[in-house]
Amino acid sequence: MKRKNKISLSILSLLVAGLGILCYVRWGVWFGNPPEAPYTTAPTPHRVLLTFGNDGPLSRMVSWQADSVLHTSYLELMDASGHDEAVCLPAEGEVFASRSGKTAFYHVAIEKLQPGHQYRYRAVTNEQSSPWYHFSMPSGDVDKPGRFSFLYFGDVQDSIGGISNRLVREAWKAHPETEFVVFGGDLCERPTDAFWAETFHSIDSIAQTLPTLVCTGNHEYLKYPIRKLERRFSLTFPYFLRSMVGENQVYNLPYHDAQLYLLDSNRELPFLYTQRNWLEQKMKEKPARWNIVVLHHPIYSAKSGSNNLMQRLAFGDVLNDNADLVLQGHEHAYARMTQHGPKGEARPPIFTVSHCSPKHYRIEFSDRFDRFGTGTQYYQQITIHGDTLSMRTYDAQTQQLYDAVDLVKGEHDHPTLIDRARHIPERLEFTPRPGNKKDAQFAARIADYKRKKGLQ
Repeated sequence: MKRKNKISLSILSLLVAGLGILCYVRWGVWFGNPPEAPYTTAPTPHRVLLTFGNDGPLSRMVSWQADSVLHTSYLELMDASGHDEAVCLPAEGEVFASRSGKTAFYHVAIEKLQPGHQYRYRAVTNEQSSPWYHFSMPSGDVDKPGRFSFLYFGDVQDSIGGISNRLVREAWKAHPETEFVVFGGDLCERPTDAFWAETFHSIDSIAQTLPTLVCTGNHEYLKYPIRKLERRFSLTFPYFLRSMVGENQVYNLPYHDAQLYLLDSNRELPFLYTQRNWLEQKMKEKPARWNIVVLHHPIYSAKSGSNNLMQRLAFGDVLNDNADLVLQGHEHAYARMTQHGPKGEARPPIFTVSHCSPKHYRIEFSDRFDRFGTGTQYYQQITIHGDTLSMRTYDAQTQQLYDAVDLVKGEHDHPTLIDRARHIPERLEFTPRPGNKKDAQFAARIADYKRKKGLQ
């Protein structure tokens, strides 16, 4: 008996020692945060952002930053469609202290805007003003069915001095009918002022003209044993200030006959279940023809079938039963999947994993997915018109169409999913680093997948 106890104790000691070594080696990866360099905030209004409000599709909000203390601030707003003088809308302000500096954040809610009108605006703090910007309201009744398009970008997460601004601008130029833009988290590389400056460079000009929605990604969080989201995220995207459920960054936008939902997939399981309950309740309260859900972590991972189990446990059945399109990021590749019925027919929702980052990750090639892409950056154009939801995926570097799928809902028929990309070859680009075992394994997986699919 004593010998067995000694063996058990030895095994336990080895396990504890191994765990200690693993924690020592991986601690910085799991819980380390890059230092934030000291910074000061310019007194002139900057980092101006236009987004949706919390009072329906005709409401807007504008946020900006100026100085490190609060001053009298307001938004000058002018209806450019008429000859009205500018009105001054008082701003709400809050000082946020990060690890290395302070910034005063401001936001203004704009209500009762008129369909089809164009507006000009500028932010004013302490008698210093931003440049004039403009935005247009959609024409027609946005509470009724109508045609609209928006752009979706997965992770942007650019390095300092990156090219994301060019890619986002070119996407907008290619699709001038775009009414708003959605980012699926990891818009910012890390929560430091320098990376936030790069983030605003990435979305400059677009973010002041098109309403911009962003959900949280893991890179917006500070890494601790229990990760922490800085308040500057909500102050930057102030629709969360009025839509949060407890500490959960959730948001709902009704738009024509669609409902758009933003979730925070970065949280622990109890928080995810709170979001699940919120999502179920909203879907019951606001039944829509089209339900679109945006979250950072894929419900079905393209990297490994065992990844994101908490997210799948919390949201999987709700999305499978109620969603039409699920837009995701995190895995720095492209993948599309749908569920299939007993006769092999594709069924909604469409689960899409995408990114627009210079970083590319290795993935698996599970049979559950219909299509993959690696080695470049992507974005999606989502268009809803009548009985059809269309998703078009483009190579952000070349603007070439890469994927195309339509979801059609008849009056009484089951939804029909039409894959319009069968003639477009899948592109799996990857150059393994010499001597890197994981790269060699990934290259072998790509070669095997190509053989199975008959790709060159």
